[in-house]
Amino acid sequence: MTDAYNQHLDKNPANYQPLTPLTFLQRAASVYPDHTAIIHGETHTSYSDFYRRSKLLASALSSRGIGRNDTVSVMLPNTPAMLEAHYGVPMCGAVLHSMNTRLDAKILAFQLDHAESRVLITDREFASVVKEALSICNAKPLVIDYDDPEFPQHGERLGELDYDEFVQQGDEDYTWLMPDDEWDAISLNYTSGTTGNPKGVVYHHRGAYLLAQGNALTASMPKHSVYLWTLPMFHCNGWCFPWTLSVVSGTHVCLRWVRQKTMWDSLADHGVTHLCGAPIVMSTLLSTASEEKRDLPRRVEFLTAAAPPPEAVLSAMNDAGFNVTHLYGLTETYGPAVVNDWHAAWSELPSAEQAARKARQGVRYLPLEGLSVRDPATMDCVPDDGETIGEVMFRGNVVMKGYLKNGKASSEAFSGGWFHSGDLGVMHADGYIQLKDRSKDIIISGGENISSIEVEDALYKHPDVTAAAVVAMPHEKWGETPCAFVETTPDSQVTEVELVDWCKQTLAGFKVPRTIVFQELPKTSTGKVQKFVLRERARELAD
Repeated sequence: MTDAYNQHLDKNPANYQPLTPLTFLQRAASVYPDHTAIIHGETHTSYSDFYRRSKLLASALSSRGIGRNDTVSVMLPNTPAMLEAHYGVPMCGAVLHSMNTRLDAKILAFQLDHAESRVLITDREFASVVKEALSICNAKPLVIDYDDPEFPQHGERLGELDYDEFVQQGDEDYTWLMPDDEWDAISLNYTSGTTGNPKGVVYHHRGAYLLAQGNALTASMPKHSVYLWTLPMFHCNGWCFPWTLSVVSGTHVCLRWVRQKTMWDSLADHGVTHLCGAPIVMSTLLSTASEEKRDLPRRVEFLTAAAPPPEAVLSAMNDAGFNVTHLYGLTETYGPAVVNDWHAAWSELPSAEQAARKARQGVRYLPLEGLSVRDPATMDCVPDDGETIGEVMFRGNVVMKGYLKNGKASSEAFSGGWFHSGDLGVMHADGYIQLKDRSKDIIISGGENISSIEVEDALYKHPDVTAAAVVAMPHEKWGETPCAFVETTPDSQVTEVELVDWCKQTLAGFKVPRTIVFQELPKTSTGKVQKFVLRERARELAD
C-alpha cells in the first residue's frame, strides 16, 4: 500500500478554509442584497445594509484596538444591534459575550471581570443595573450606549459613545478577519450559576457554523424563511439562529419585548414561518385574549426545549396553527443538539402511545457525532431497554471548547472522551433517548429513586394543572419525599387531596407527592423553572 493519497496533496488556501458562520452573511448579502434581512418595528433592513453595518462595527472596534481573543460584552434585547454584534464582533477577531438581561449586578460584574471585557455595548433600558455592575467590577471596558431608534429608552447614558455614532466611525470597506483556525473562539456564554459562580462556556467558529446549518436542516427551513425572535439571543447565542437565518437568506423579525399582541401581530403581518421558545412562550400565545389573536396565513413551526409540553398544550398549539417540535440540549452544546424526529406512522397510534413518544427527547442533530446514555463510573452504555438509567453524554463538533479559565471543570466534563451533561435518562430500543432527571433532581426516598419528571408528567395530565415542578422535601423517616409545586387554570377549584388521589392512579405509592403547594413557579429569563428556589421552599416547609 503506497502513501499516494498523502503525497503532494497538502492543505493550501485554495482547498482549505476555516469554517465560520460569518461567511453566511457575506454570501446572503452578495446573492440577495435587496432582500429584507431584519424587521424591527417600522424599520426594514436589507442584507446589503446588514452586512455593511456589521463590517462598520468590526472596523470601529478594530480602530479602538480590539482584535483576536478580546472580549466584547453586550447587554442587549432582541434588536438589530444584537444581530450586528453576532457578526461584527467576530469579524474583527474578537469574542462575543452576550449577557443575560435579567441578571443582577453582582453576577454581571463577575462576568465582566471573568471575561476581561474590553468593550461593553449596553441598551439604555438596563442602565441602572449595568451602572451598579460597573461600580463593583474591576474591569474597565469601553462603554457604548445603545438607544433603540424604534423604541427609545430613557435610562442614563453610561459611556461617552452612542452605538450608532460609534458604528459610523467604521470603514464599510473594512476587510474583516477570517479566524486563523476554525477552533478559534467565537462567543462566550455563561451557565446559570445556580450553585455558585457561573461557568463560561466557550464556542468556536466550527461549532457555530455546523449547528447553524443543523438548525436549518432540523427545522426544514426553506429559502427566505421568516423567523420571529421570541427566544432571547443572549441564550446560547439564540441557539445559533442569528447565523442560521443567513444560511437560508431569511428574515429576522425582532421583538424587543415578548408581548402577546405584538407576537400575534408579527406572526400574521410578516408571514412568520418559524420561532423558538420555552414552553412559557406557548402558554403566553395560547392565553392571549381572543380579540388580540390573529388568523395566521400559514402553519408556523415552533421549536421548543426544556420539559416536553403536556398533551393538552400540544393539542391547543396545533389548533392555533403551530406545529411543535421538541428539542434538547445545553449551553455546552451550542443550544439544541437533539431532536424528537417524529415518524408519520406514530400519528396513527393511540393518543396515550403518541404522548409517550412525544415525551422523549429524541435523536442526535445531524452535526452531532455521538449521543449516548452511559454509566458515568464505568463509561459503559446502558441497555437500550427504556428502563436502565444512565447519564446522557455528547460527542462531536457542536460540543463547547471548554470552560473559560476552569481546566478542572473542563476535564471533569470531558472525562472518558464524552461530554457529561449531568442529565439522567434512558435509551429506548429505537435509539431515542428520554430524560428522567438532572442528577441533582433525583429524589431518593427510603432507598428508592424517584424521577421528578415522572411525577410531574402525572400531574400535568390533570386537566386543571398548567405547570408543575417536583423537588425533594426532607423527611425524618424516608430521608426525602416528593413535594410538588403546581400552577392551575384560573377558575380551578382542585384541591391537594384531589391531586394526590389523581397521582395514585398512575404512580407507585412511594412516588406520590406527600405535599402539594399551589403557587406560581419561579422561572429564569429563558422560561426554565428554578428548582433550587423550590428546594429551599420545600426545606422551609419541612421545618
